[in-house]
Amino acid sequence: MLLALAAICGTSCSSLPKDNTLTKSEEAEGWVLLFNGQDLSEWCNFNDTVLSNGWTAVNGCIQASGAGADDSGYIVTKRKFADFELTWDWKLTHGGNSGMIYHVVENPAFTVPYVTGPEYQLIDNEGWEEVNAPAKLEEWQKLGVDYAMHLPDYSKMHVNPVGEWNTSKIVFDNGHVEHWLNGEKILEFEAWTDDWFARKGSGKWAHAPEYGLASEGVICLQDHGDPASFKNIKVRPLPHKGGQTESLFNGKDLTGWEPFGDGKWSVDEEGNLVTENGDNKQYGYLCTRKYYKDFDLTLEFKQASNGNSGLFFHSFIEGFNKVHGWQCEVAPKGNDTGGIYESYGRGWLQQIPAEKEEVLKEGEWNTLRLRVEGNHVQTWLNDVPMADLEDELIGNTPGRLMLQIHDGNDIKVLWRNFQLKQL
Repeated sequence: MLLALAAICGTSCSSLPKDNTLTKSEEAEGWVLLFNGQDLSEWCNFNDTVLSNGWTAVNGCIQASGAGADDSGYIVTKRKFADFELTWDWKLTHGGNSGMIYHVVENPAFTVPYVTGPEYQLIDNEGWEEVNAPAKLEEWQKLGVDYAMHLPDYSKMHVNPVGEWNTSKIVFDNGHVEHWLNGEKILEFEAWTDDWFARKGSGKWAHAPEYGLASEGVICLQDHGDPASFKNIKVRPLPHKGGQTESLFNGKDLTGWEPFGDGKWSVDEEGNLVTENGDNKQYGYLCTRKYYKDFDLTLEFKQASNGNSGLFFHSFIEGFNKVHGWQCEVAPKGNDTGGIYESYGRGWLQQIPAEKEEVLKEGEWNTLRLRVEGNHVQTWLNDVPMADLEDELIGNTPGRLMLQIHDGNDIKVLWRNFQLKQL
């Protein structure tokens, strides 16, 4: 096996002295090596801290052994990246299949990286169809695609023969995405637009609710059952463009929101967002279809009857109505409105002082403010500070905003005037 791996990599790996290094100009521009040509110290198994997936460093290349499968064989960077330019050299065997996945979210709820991270597909199109005849690749499965989402411009694709090196690049710049192959831009699109969500909802990812939503995550290499070689993997972080302000609710319909679980969601004649019990009286969630990491959000709510609800943040859905993440409590008086609770985790992180329970105006409009910046979380209710805490796990976990309807009877909460500023 070692001889076979060395042959795949080829002597060219060790014969080029500048492989897996940065030039002075690259260092000045902020480029970072993700492989030093000697070991895999920058990498570990997906959802783990160790490396044991059969990946090795051979002759200045990262080698996939070909022992992986759809549910195994993934390694990820130990660091997360948000906006970036990522370049790498790659080489496949005849019929080989691999991929570069980014913005991957690590959590035990996600058993494979591709249910959260978009993929630049690496595959020997013709060879794969020869090896797997009579099966044929769909267009969205071929080399260079944004897997199952966007197709490249085939007229610009110039692929070197199997066994020779190719160079690819991904640019992710505040939602603008580009794929490059051997010096040519073959694909570009804007993430999180109406068109993007339509593609997501109508294809392979229709039942992967968290696919492609994260704006930050680890980078992943895939062993899909074929040997593959990688070298000169480097990334240049790009500046995040904060400061944009957006209204999360248009006062007319539920554009920008997705329902999960058991609840009823509507807009009344006054333009308020109405959330109430579903027929089965179970938990329900109305979620933003986008993730928000660092932000300052204000909104108004009115508890029309039993006001047991909540504003979730940095949260994601598993299954029908199981939410992982954190909640700014919205509840009847005496139940810590403005406090911070961790769902399916540590429980209460911070409750409010008893004397502040009177700040809530039941049956009237209240103003709630939630600010999250890095590990720092703050809440205000009707301009009164309620919670203030630092939590590394919150800072490290991306996710949606969600409005909760608690299980039980006669729960109805109205919402309006959502204003969010990205930090």
